[in-house]
Amino acid sequence: MTSPARPLRRDAELNRQRILAAAGELFAERGLAVTLDDIARHAGVGVGTVYRRYPDKELLIDALFEERLTALCGAAEAALELDDPWEGLVLFFERGGELQARDRGLKELIADHAHGGECLIRARDRLRVLVTELFDRAKAAGVVRADAVALDTPMIFMMLGPLMERARHVDPDLWRRYLGIVLDGLRPAATTPLPRPALAPDQLDSVMRKPR
Repeated sequence: MTSPARPLRRDAELNRQRILAAAGELFAERGLAVTLDDIARHAGVGVGTVYRRYPDKELLIDALFEERLTALCGAAEAALELDDPWEGLVLFFERGGELQARDRGLKELIADHAHGGECLIRARDRLRVLVTELFDRAKAAGVVRADAVALDTPMIFMMLGPLMERARHVDPDLWRRYLGIVLDGLRPAATTPLPRPALAPDQLDSVMRKPR
């Protein structure tokens, strides 16, 4: 008697791919507030199929966004490969902005540390190390003001996020103008002292855990 296990495994893998593709599209378009029911409808599979594989939406967020945060780390690594420290820093902010502008879910994930399991925590930690290296070498080269720190980076992206949303239907690249203004403010020539110190890591994490 032929065992049905093999086709069932193929079906299960097909469903997994459909679920991930549907979740990726919905998270990118509508953000992390979409429900597992929404994802099931978009994937064309039964709600029970989604809940059996991903009983908690956070598991699905982990499965999808580890790759996206890895892409952001890749942008930082590419920036570090440039010989010019300032050009490297600019490249990272531009590529990071591009990734977030086309993926609302990624933007929300970066702005809200309440989401994500161990794999995303590791990816965020890796990103923090890379961005610290970007800032350290830029300051050592004298191309970034001394009182700017790597932990300013998520706050800069957080400031650009609402603009990406509000201007999307008018000029989806408008955020680049304001990123340019922010980057000018990171230059050593911007000599007006910053009125407040940067947040400490624990303070930053507290700010980025949006109240539920």
